[in-house]
Amino acid sequence: MQSDQAKWVMDALSRYEAALLRYAATLVDRAEAADVVQETFLELCRADRRAVDGHLAAWLFTVCKNRAHDVGRRARRLRSLEDGDVNEAPDSGPVKKLEQRETLSRVGAALEGLPEREREALRLKLDAGLSYKEIAEVMGLTPSNVGFILHSALKRIQREIARDSDLPLHAARRTS
Repeated sequence: MQSDQAKWVMDALSRYEAALLRYAATLVDRAEAADVVQETFLELCRADRRAVDGHLAAWLFTVCKNRAHDVGRRARRLRSLEDGDVNEAPDSGPVKKLEQRETLSRVGAALEGLPEREREALRLKLDAGLSYKEIAEVMGLTPSNVGFILHSALKRIQREIARDSDLPLHAARRTS
């Protein structure tokens, strides 16, 4: 029979492992991401449950971020198209595939151009699905700062895509 602590850690593992792996892979090499996440859960095993309950997601992502920084090899790249980021419709032809690649390339370039803080906030929101409050805990900010950072990041991306595609800003917004 599993102890309460073991069940709690296993529940956390099943709920957050995939999101933590994706997040860690944005901070370190993919090969190292699994080690970072494993160390994060080992730290959870040692943690006092009462100190972590109520903000488990933020705690896990903060520990994961700190472990990744400890590794010292921050990856500054986005997943490439070759990694399979495009979900192609079965009936899409070469023209459609080319359009998708161009769009992803523009978005990737816009994301790459963001300051690190904005990229991190976007990763935590979009990839990990954390709330503003949880992101604030991970990044050491207030929830309103997180909202401002995310808003600024999205506006920058929108402007960059509109500029690259020679569309007016309002037209780029309608086509998305």
